[in-house]
Order: sequence, then C-alpha cells, then structure tokens
Amino acid sequence: MMRGISGKALVGVAALLWAQPALGQALSVVNSPHNLSASGTGSVRSTTEDQVCIFCHAPHNASPIRPLWNRATPVDAYTIYSSPALDAEPGQPTGSSKMCLSCHDGTIAIGAVFSRQTPIPMAGGVNTMPQGPGLIGTDLRDDHPISFRFDSSLAAADPKLRQPATLPHEIRLDANGELQCTTCHDAHNNVHGDFLVMSNNGSALCVSCHQMGATSVHEHRECASCHVSHGSPSGPYLLTHSTVGETCLSCHDGTDPHASNIRAQVSMPSNHETFSRVENTSDRRRNPQQSSCTDCHEPHTITHTEVQAPLVSGSLGAIDGVSSSGAPLQRAQNEYEVCFKCHAENSAVRPVVPRFANSTNTRLEFDPSAVSFHPVVAPGRNPDIPSLMPGLNTQNLIRCSDCHSQNTGAAGDMNARGVHGSPHRPLLNQRYATADYTNENPQAYALCYSCHNRNSILNDESFPMHRLHVVENRTSCAACHDAHGVSSLQGSRMNNTHLINFDTSAVLPNPDNGVLEFRDNGILAGTCTLRCHGVTHNQTAYP
Repeated sequence: MMRGISGKALVGVAALLWAQPALGQALSVVNSPHNLSASGTGSVRSTTEDQVCIFCHAPHNASPIRPLWNRATPVDAYTIYSSPALDAEPGQPTGSSKMCLSCHDGTIAIGAVFSRQTPIPMAGGVNTMPQGPGLIGTDLRDDHPISFRFDSSLAAADPKLRQPATLPHEIRLDANGELQCTTCHDAHNNVHGDFLVMSNNGSALCVSCHQMGATSVHEHRECASCHVSHGSPSGPYLLTHSTVGETCLSCHDGTDPHASNIRAQVSMPSNHETFSRVENTSDRRRNPQQSSCTDCHEPHTITHTEVQAPLVSGSLGAIDGVSSSGAPLQRAQNEYEVCFKCHAENSAVRPVVPRFANSTNTRLEFDPSAVSFHPVVAPGRNPDIPSLMPGLNTQNLIRCSDCHSQNTGAAGDMNARGVHGSPHRPLLNQRYATADYTNENPQAYALCYSCHNRNSILNDESFPMHRLHVVENRTSCAACHDAHGVSSLQGSRMNNTHLINFDTSAVLPNPDNGVLEFRDNGILAGTCTLRCHGVTHNQTAYP
C-alpha cells in the first residue's frame, strides 16, 4: 500500500468510481482494453491473473526507468519517422513513449513483468502484441512522430504548427518539452476512445497543435478524412491511402456532392495525375515525370477565391513555386510559378510538335527577355494584334490554365477549374489540330479561336497570307507558330518574332542551300527560305 494513503481512502475512491459508472469508466482502466487481467473484455487478456495494474505497475521491485514501472525497456532499434515536410528531428523514442512501446512495438512479451519470475500467461497463447491497431511495430515511419522537442522555435519554423504555449491543458509535453505518446493518449482513461486525452470531434485534438487556413474549403472536414495517426499506407505522409492522388479522389470521385469529380477528369486521355507513390514525389529531380495533387494544391489552405490572371487562384492554396528567374519560392504568387516547378529546368515533358528550336523549359519560353511569347509572365511584345477577341488587349495577361485545363463539355462533373485532364493532348481545354493538311474549321483550331477572331485571321488582317496557308494549303497554325514562345537562348528577333518556330516535320530546309529561315522585315513584311508542301521558298517575300 502506498504511504500516505489509507486502506479506507482507497476503498472510498473505489466506491466512488463504481457508484458513478460514467465517471468510473472515464477514470478507470478497468473497463478499457488496457485491462489485461482475466476479467478484461478485450481480445488480449490473461488466463489467470486477476490484478489489473500489474501489467504496467508494481509497488515493489519496479524498473528504475520510472517509479512503480513493471516492464523492461525496449532496445533502441526503431526506424525513425522522417519527412521532407518535418522541421523537427525525432530521434530514438524516449520517456513515456518508450514505456508505451514496451508492449506496442511487439518485441517484449505482454506478460513479461519485473514482479514475476515467469511471464503472466495470456489467453490464446498470445505472447507479444498481436496484429491489429494496437501493434505499432519498430518501424515508426508510418506513425505520427514522437520524442521531439516541440517549442516556440519549431512553431516559428513551421507556420502550420501552433505555439506550444497555446496548447489546451489536456495536451501535455514531457518535462523536456518533448511530444510523446502521452501527449495525445492517456493510458488510464478511454472515455474518448483510443485512449485520447480529449475528444477529437471536429478534429479538436489535431487542430490543437496543427492549424489550417482559416477559410480553407477543407476546414470543416475531419482530419481523419485524409489522415491516420498510426500505420498509414502512405508512410510518413500519414494518409488514408497509399498515394496522394487516391487519398484526394476518395472524396473527389463523384460520390461527394460537395466535392468536384476530379476522378472523371484525371481519367481522360491527357491527364496530369500519375498516382505516383507519395514517397517518390518529394524530390522532383529524382523522377520529374511523377506528379501528385499536392504538387499544385496545398490542401489545408484551399479556398474558393478567384483572382485575375496571372495570380494564384484560391483553389491552389498557399503552394510553393519557382519564380520567373528560376528561384525557389516558399509561396507562389502567380500561377505560372507553380507550373515552373515541373515545367522549367527539371521538365521531362517532350514537345508534341518537333521544332527548329526545341525547348522543354517553359520558364525561358515565357521569360520577358524571350524573343516572342504568349503573355503569361509579362505582356507580349507585339503592340498590334488586330485579331484579338472583344474584351482582350495587348496588355492582358493569361494563365497557363487558360489553355491547359479540362474540357467543360466532357462527361462528368467539370466544375473544378484546373489542369486535371482533357481529351485534347497536351491537356488543352479545346481542340488544337497540329497535323499538316488539316482542313480549316472552327473546331480544328478552337483553342486559337477562343482568343483570336477567326474572321480576322482568315481575312488576313494579321498576316496577308493567312487564308492562303490555313484554308487553301491546309497548313496548321502549329506549322509556323510555337504557342508558348521562343527563348532568347534559342531564337533571335530577326528570325523568331510572332512566335515563328517551324514544325520540322512539315517545314523543311530549302534543298538548294539547306536554309530553314524566316526573316522579319518590319510591320507585315518578311521573307521565308524553306520548303513546304512541295514548294521551295528562297527569300520569298510577303506581302
């Protein structure tokens, strides 16, 4: 019996607990899965032992690790949680976490206690923790990190963490300021289920430490909709599914009336989501062809806010990016900065159309120093574009997603604007025929005609031979024009203005001199030296 507490006092406390069942269940381990005695109702229990506390505690001959602790200490052989998103540096488990793991890592027999010479026999021949939610194992990479210092410096380094001084009283760090198993779990109290220290209704426990965007569209969803604390199939991202994509699509699959049907979009012939395993998406340089929803969306800060191009829309959230100069950004301000994470120096996307000046670096193609470009990063160079549709002018900026996004006329729920999928390669929201000898019609060049007036183009208001080339000779727009632009590293203002960058599968060098060239001779004037559709041009002038 503990000194200072009389037998009568203990009996009085027990009577109080049993007299108030709700309070007793809240404060006593007797009615919880941690009652491993023969009177326990859980699947793990002894065949003979009638003492409840003995599996963890002993009044005498206890372990020196903690007063009255009755179990051995596991060896330091754990695979530690690690994630590129984690600013803390967990080490081998310490303190109370190691005490919990003496059962839950499955290396020490449940009935092996210091106060008994032989292990306590368990029902069903159970020795160590059996398979199930109680078995954490020694690989902690798929479990919430533990045994790291949670202080104001860590919270300052990660804005998604709250300051530890603001934690509710139920959530306690240990004497060293470290987060342990006991920060979230109280082994003696199962009133909230899973031995949680407080109710997690509305994700109250989770958001005590983690904070989402105040206006996030995901704010009212439970964290458990996407995350699990232990045994995650995704590893360190603690997701409910093995990949980011499948986790997102568990809601965005057409079954949730409040979530857009992204699964229908990424199932289209041209799509952005490869459903790569999340472990492979943290380093874009390792495999640039793998992508994931979180490359473009920061799910905790997504809003419905719409802003003018080229700014990042609320649907992307507070996502990182790469600037127009190639510098990494903690938070992108413009949509193109998100695209440049994959479609710049590290791009592995091959051009759909083979060009005289081939490039996979869209950052350089859209750079304000480029020879010519569509106005994504800066207004275009050409001050006179008579074909622009009403409402557009030469100072307008556009987003990448103005051309690359899903087709709103396709089957399924298309109310999510973005670059998820399209029937038109490469991820275009309307058809853009690039094959030579294409019959001109509004559908063939629907993408071009969404900004450029078809009548103006075919009436030769921009170029005196548009109708001859596009209608009569059935030459695709893509035969002459490179839709993104031509970087200053690959082109010149003599040869590549007006997005001129020939498709080398349709436009060949002049067979007499081997030259493939356009020369800009001023407003509505120029010459071509090449061979196209069997016709040889040698400094052929227009008009």
